[in-house]
Amino acid sequence: MCRFFKLVDNQDGIAIITVLLVLSILTITSLMASRTTTTELQISTSDQLYKISFYAAEAAQAYVIFNTDLYGSANIDSEDPVNFPDDDIPTAKQILDADSSEAFNGEVAYLTSMVPPRGSGFSVGKFKSHVYQMRCNGFGPRNSKSRIEAGFYRIGF
Repeated sequence: MCRFFKLVDNQDGIAIITVLLVLSILTITSLMASRTTTTELQISTSDQLYKISFYAAEAAQAYVIFNTDLYGSANIDSEDPVNFPDDDIPTAKQILDADSSEAFNGEVAYLTSMVPPRGSGFSVGKFKSHVYQMRCNGFGPRNSKSRIEAGFYRIGF
């Protein structure tokens, strides 16, 4: 019985046990921090890629605005949308810059004609409002894609 109490009262190994516990806690904490950092980096990269493709889709909207032949009098058939940048090749893409992987394409579809909206400044009996819908696709690096759909109208006869 005397030997048992000697072993219990012996404190020679308590320092190494304490050091091992502290080391294991620090190791687990650093591994968790490393995993969190990696996850945050992946989220940030994914967000950046989405924004790049979204800006390409916004560039497609500007392309539609400056190319009036996409929504002019030649496009008043509700059955056949006009594809851009090339109507003959619907999957063709317009590259934004030679040094980047950003590109866009899309379509402009004629929906209907109706009286001009109130407050537009155009008389109801004389003018028509031609309603269109554009679908703008943006493409970025690593096969990132985004789409913007917007409706608009043009006033005509």
